[in-house]
Amino acid sequence: MSASLLIVADDDRVRGALRLAMEDEGYDVAEAPTTEAALDRLRRRGAPDMIIIDLMLGTMDGFTCIREIRREHHVPIVVVSARDDTHDVVAALEAGADDFVTKPFQIKEITARLRALRRRARLAHERDPGPDDLVLDTKSGPPLVLSRLSGMVRRGEDPVHLTLTEFRLLCELAEAPGRVFSRDVLLDRVWDRGFFGDHRIVDVHMRRLRTKIEQDPSAPRLVVTVRGLGYRLDLHP
Repeated sequence: MSASLLIVADDDRVRGALRLAMEDEGYDVAEAPTTEAALDRLRRRGAPDMIIIDLMLGTMDGFTCIREIRREHHVPIVVVSARDDTHDVVAALEAGADDFVTKPFQIKEITARLRALRRRARLAHERDPGPDDLVLDTKSGPPLVLSRLSGMVRRGEDPVHLTLTEFRLLCELAEAPGRVFSRDVLLDRVWDRGFFGDHRIVDVHMRRLRTKIEQDPSAPRLVVTVRGLGYRLDLHP
């Protein structure tokens, strides 16, 4: 069965070029010219397997579109934009994007990013890194449990909704609790050899992960920064 893809862009030429390329890759493609149209489609038809979003979307920009989608859905999101300064890249990732590609881009770059995201999604469900349930924390309220094979994190009986990237980061750290993982190692494992080679993407997604699993994200106990080295996972069972 073909993977479904929604392209959100107000430029007809960009949407058309992406649609043709993605259909050649085997995707079942839908289009939306505005944020409002994209959100309406998601409400009526549910989330696709993947989404591509252009940041420049007229009355409601791509940052808002991503945030609104993230309220209800955890589908992988790739941003395309001519805006390539540090603020825009970080803001898009903070809003909930998984990947960022700068215009002008080669179609093969977009297809490679989508393939990488699909591999990460498959690995999140197929890898068997050990026992299914790993208790992360019982010291600060209901138990926080990572179920790696089922692709879930729970606090007590309540699910903790992580994006694919956040879940993959947590799983990598959970491979060896107490071990420090450098940003380069995490880029290599989670973003398939380097993404765009920028350590900031790791830091941004770690901040988002902490807001969801830490009792106090400003003073993290689980995902700990080791200055100059990287990150480690400390368990509190």
